[in-house]
Amino acid sequence: MSDPLPPLAELRRAAEVFNGFANADTSWLRLMEETQSAIDLSQPAHRTILLRWLNSWGCRIRYPREDEPAPFDEGVLAWWETWGATLPTVALADLTDAGIDTAAKAYADLAGVVVSAGRIRRTLGPTAAAKALYALRPNTILPWDAAIAAALHGARDGAAFGRHLRLGRAWAAAVIAEAGDDGTGIPALMGRPVSLAKILDEYLYVAFTMGAKGDWGTERGEWWKNGNRG
Repeated sequence: MSDPLPPLAELRRAAEVFNGFANADTSWLRLMEETQSAIDLSQPAHRTILLRWLNSWGCRIRYPREDEPAPFDEGVLAWWETWGATLPTVALADLTDAGIDTAAKAYADLAGVVVSAGRIRRTLGPTAAAKALYALRPNTILPWDAAIAAALHGARDGAAFGRHLRLGRAWAAAVIAEAGDDGTGIPALMGRPVSLAKILDEYLYVAFTMGAKGDWGTERGEWWKNGNRG
């Protein structure tokens, strides 16, 4: 990464897109209300809430029928018992290298959790694992999806997720420095009460997942063409 980007102006432009979506934060606010802003996956109800929220974000994880095994519930609980106490809790800009390494290992383990039994065995996978980690640590984890991971890192394994968090850390620090505060005022600048990690994710979603690069003008197109991609 040659420059600590994106600047606040780019984040505002992406925020305008998300601010225009109807009910953009409805499922997230429900998740926060139902878990009292602190997901504890040792609680069966919280595992159910997380599954429902992931599916509301397009993850399409099959709900078990009555009397069927519940591999998502069992797998996520086992993962939580291993990783829950070690996940970093600091803000994205304050992540240490050790914290990033831990999060990347936890992500790789979570992505491999079996969530659907039967004829076709399905694991949680990279996108849902990143979203779940974001739900658990919304101020800390910068999530991704397939398009973002491919564009920025060319892979979706644990090492690539570690690179993603390092990129997010650099961007978050640069945005905070540009804003001239400790980062707490940035969500208000974007018009919604979401974390800086989510704001950066929305920027990447607009740029890559929505295929919006060509719609953001010549100057921004040149910025990406010149190699400032991570």
